[in-house]
Amino acid sequence: MPASGALRLASPQFGDLTIQGKEQGLAKQTRPAERGAISRRAFLKKFGKIALGAFAGTGGFLYSYDFETTWLEVIRVRLSLSRLSSDFGSYRIVHISDLHLDGRMQPDYLTKLVRLVNEQEPDLIAFTGDFVTFTLGRFAPELRSTLNRLEARDGVVAVLGNHDHLAGSDVVGSVIREGGATVLRNEVGTLERAGSFLHVCGLDDIWEGLPRLERVLARLPRAGAAILLVHEPDFADTSSTTGRFDLQLSGHSHGGQIRLPLVGAPVLPKYARKYPVGFYRVGGMFLYTNRGLGMLPPRFRFLCRPEITVLDLNAERHPSAS
Repeated sequence: MPASGALRLASPQFGDLTIQGKEQGLAKQTRPAERGAISRRAFLKKFGKIALGAFAGTGGFLYSYDFETTWLEVIRVRLSLSRLSSDFGSYRIVHISDLHLDGRMQPDYLTKLVRLVNEQEPDLIAFTGDFVTFTLGRFAPELRSTLNRLEARDGVVAVLGNHDHLAGSDVVGSVIREGGATVLRNEVGTLERAGSFLHVCGLDDIWEGLPRLERVLARLPRAGAAILLVHEPDFADTSSTTGRFDLQLSGHSHGGQIRLPLVGAPVLPKYARKYPVGFYRVGGMFLYTNRGLGMLPPRFRFLCRPEITVLDLNAERHPSAS
């Protein structure tokens, strides 16, 4: 069961880094680029052709379809935030995203996922959207049960993704809450330790939702570190310009699902083409894009394992006076 949690929603009234992998890039855009955008149908068609072309007639087909799709990887990140108080110690967030619950996902995969997340002993679990693919329907009990089995000191927080909106944002949000998680739709949650604060903010989906960044900023106190959860990573070009967020956590890209040597991901969705996978520094803000847990059809993964991200957040150390 989720922890009772100490996350308090705001009233409507009003560093250093160690990571498995590479540091990737800076950015200065102010809005996610829409140039060259393609429809979901065209995206899936193009993606399918690349997948079949890459793996037809090879052992890579079986590997990418049956093995890598469930080979969960735990990525560990240590990050120092300048506005985080030492009262939080080493605050552990487990970041997961893009479950895409559908008929192909097996119960034993969900069991393994829950076990691995809980083994990290998180203070908080952050889920950055796309719980389902096309419809919730008969998958509601599985989603509710999976969320109920997650364990974290301060509970589970979530934002919705574009597919959650396509499946029905109200019904998906309701099942998430029944699973014990807090859904943040343009809202701010606050954690307190000994009079110090850590704010966890959630923005509605950029593509299909009604994101209200100005509302989040109006509710966000000036003191304390702030983390922004938003499904689409390329929104970092906008959120970073506010100067108020220390870290943004996102998903949406699935890392491309297929990553080719020397090429990377041949196809990426809109709003995830600039920051598709891993760690970035965007202006004065950190960004981490999770590769996700599930898939969109065609259901392949190649050199792009499903991911659980473990972020250990620490207060930035300042040199003492001599």
